[in-house]
Amino acid sequence: MEDEKIQYFKKRLISEKSRVQSLINQLKQNGVANSNSEISSEISFYDNHPSDTATEIFDIEKGLALKVNEMSIIKKIQNALKSIENNTYGKCKSCGNDIIEERLEFIPYAENCVSCEKAIGDKKPAERNDRPVEEDVLDTTFRYSTRVGAGIDAEDIYMAVERFNKIEDIIDYYDDDNDNGYVEPIEKISNEQYKNQLPD
Repeated sequence: MEDEKIQYFKKRLISEKSRVQSLINQLKQNGVANSNSEISSEISFYDNHPSDTATEIFDIEKGLALKVNEMSIIKKIQNALKSIENNTYGKCKSCGNDIIEERLEFIPYAENCVSCEKAIGDKKPAERNDRPVEEDVLDTTFRYSTRVGAGIDAEDIYMAVERFNKIEDIIDYYDDDNDNGYVEPIEKISNEQYKNQLPD
């Protein structure tokens, strides 16, 4: 690659690095990247609704994922700048061939040529094979089974739901001689009784 092009890509890499670094700083300023301190400052999570806690955890994970992604881009940019110093910029790390300029124009910190990057992507497990291990256990309940005495399968679950849907008086189904379904005696207090107990 000509010196003029090398200098052009070096400037692009430096500007891209500063852009990514400012994005990381912005994530930190907004509390997205390091929001663990906020969630850990609470003494107790007893009064938090589970969905609020889940939202906070999701936001923390999202912020950490964004930060990790941007940090990996910075590392690739630093490696590309080192390869400029070593006169190896624009060479594929896998096969050693030149990376086409159109690819470097689009991703100046590209480490592999298109064909090698595609081969690396093909080696990664497909989405259907890259699933959480919990799904192996959860999924077995809903599979059809031909074995006798296999337990509950999808048809059994469907039939149980259908039986429940055909119940005409749903209140009788839940009534367990527990005073209209109240769990604790305090729940039996009506609004009128509560208002009568308040001082005038």
